[in-house]
Amino acid sequence: MAAVLAAASREAMASADARLDAYADSAQAADLQRLGDELFAVTRLLVEQRALRRLLADPSSPEAARTGLVERLLAQQLGAPTLDVAKQLVAARWSRPGDLVSAFESIARQALLAVAEKDGSLDDVEDELFRFGRVLDREPQLGSLLSDTTNPAEGRVALLDRLVGGKASPVTVALLRHSVQLPRSRHLDVVSEELAELAAGRRERSVARVTSPVALSPEQEQKLTDSLTRLYARPISLQVELDPRLLGGLVVQVGGEVIDGSVASKLAAARRSLPS
Repeated sequence: MAAVLAAASREAMASADARLDAYADSAQAADLQRLGDELFAVTRLLVEQRALRRLLADPSSPEAARTGLVERLLAQQLGAPTLDVAKQLVAARWSRPGDLVSAFESIARQALLAVAEKDGSLDDVEDELFRFGRVLDREPQLGSLLSDTTNPAEGRVALLDRLVGGKASPVTVALLRHSVQLPRSRHLDVVSEELAELAAGRRERSVARVTSPVALSPEQEQKLTDSLTRLYARPISLQVELDPRLLGGLVVQVGGEVIDGSVASKLAAARRSLPS
């Protein structure tokens, strides 16, 4: 189960998610891959260095001191986009130090899922993560071996590679490898379920729910798909629902954004503008 965040951390996490989505829409897959890999490396550092994570999450410390510490420690190891994300995360206010660690891990996961979003493999990633979690649920001893942080990380990763290497998409393998390397003593079947849920949530960003008063022709659907794909800079699929009450035009919802071009909406707006 994902960590439950207190109010300050929820607000900071929401802002970080929004910034990642904005970056992902215009970034190349290779840039997102590097961002995710580097953020996972920072996550491991924070898990291992308790004093460092307390310093970086200390709300009594000036923001400039926290971001300056990140600059001094990590500027030579991270690409510019990753360093920017790291500084933004430590500049935010977190309810407890552990929430900052969870934030780094969450954004790292989302960056790698955005790679799958870019290359069209997000559905496969979701399915593979779900099925791998079910395998571990049926084989608890295997899950324990992969999650046992008393064993060297190299051995756990080698075992994972024997299980999924060449059998799953690169993003799935990368997410599981990073999860196995993190010394957080969590069962990998639970982690796999969390990752599958995140993939499902990210997939929702790439589904356009279209409401139309009449059925669209294949040509119209393709034209709309192409237009939305260009608009959002990622592959978009359509789910079309008929509603004759719209009279004409379309209502398109992608994630939390709604584009209402229906005749019914325009008539309602016109009525509201009339003097009473």
